[in-house]
Amino acid sequence: MSVYPEARFLTSAHEPSQFVADAGAEVAFAGRSNAGKSSAINKIVNRRNFARTCKSPGRTQLVNFFSLGDDRRLVDLPGYGYARVAQSMRVHWRRLMEEYFRSRESLAGTFLIVDSRRMLGEFDWMMLAWCESIDCPVHVLLTKADKLKKRAADQALSAVRRELADAATVQLFSATRGTGLDAARERLDALLVGGKP
Repeated sequence: MSVYPEARFLTSAHEPSQFVADAGAEVAFAGRSNAGKSSAINKIVNRRNFARTCKSPGRTQLVNFFSLGDDRRLVDLPGYGYARVAQSMRVHWRRLMEEYFRSRESLAGTFLIVDSRRMLGEFDWMMLAWCESIDCPVHVLLTKADKLKKRAADQALSAVRRELADAATVQLFSATRGTGLDAARERLDALLVGGKP
């Protein structure tokens, strides 16, 4: 059973004019196309195929809004950094995300999804900069922690914590084994409750 029983898909937006009403509180999920963003969302909400997963990275091409009930939302942002996507699409995604971060008063926080084996990349730092510019809290999920041995996973966590300093909170996460699941849910709930009025 879902820990968010009222969770449901609302709409997909190709343009800013298609965003849902800017009220309540929402948490955005962002990350590289192959970092495991959709799998993380599905695990946290405890719903199979809530956010679509695909073996071909880069399939999330729209801003997808999901209701979690009580005027709380989860927003699945387009994946970024995938080389096979056309330049015109990359430009569109960037414009769409810049407008999203610039305009959403209801944005209470961002979950930044990073593959624990790849660490922070250029686009991740760009996302962090966008969030910092609007004083939006960021929580980093170092996904696919099950692919690393414990010592390597702990080293990755320590390294990212050093890089981020006070810019974001960070944790290990595995959608396969459920590593860090409770902590991720607690952080999501805390951001939604403490969101901007």
